[in-house]
Amino acid sequence: MKSSKIPISLVLLAAAAATSAGCGGYTMKNQYRGGIKTVAVPIWTRGKDVYRRGLEFRLTEALQKRIELDTPYKVVKKSQADTELTGKINLIEQRVLSKNPETGLPRELEATFTVSFTWKDLRNGEVLVERKEFRVADTYIPHRPVGEDFFQGSESLINRLARRIVETMEAPW
Repeated sequence: MKSSKIPISLVLLAAAAATSAGCGGYTMKNQYRGGIKTVAVPIWTRGKDVYRRGLEFRLTEALQKRIELDTPYKVVKKSQADTELTGKINLIEQRVLSKNPETGLPRELEATFTVSFTWKDLRNGEVLVERKEFRVADTYIPHRPVGEDFFQGSESLINRLARRIVETMEAPW
């Protein structure tokens, strides 16, 4: 008769999984709210001091794509939606992080978007998420070797902002 031995690493893994199950790090529950199937995302607005055109369209598109990609929700027109995500780009700031010592030109820039948004249940008027002055920053390199202008440099920032906003749509633990 053959004796079966369980590798010690398997025992340790099982013990770690058993002890961490109640410790609040991971869950097997759905991370999104039940009962919601659809979200309307109308074009966001710009604040009176935001002069860069087209950012509101780019952010709205990034949000719609991120919702479809990362959540179980479907993006639809407001007339068909359970919920609506509206927002405004309040402020765009740029600052120089480092300069080329030979030319004095910026070597690395940081762009920061400050937005406010509300995710509202259209069926009962309940505000699911509301954030004021929500800030996200990213860096870009304006000169050689990369040579990104603000449009290119802000693309990763817009995607990061969309990802962070969609993360707020997760159900509270």
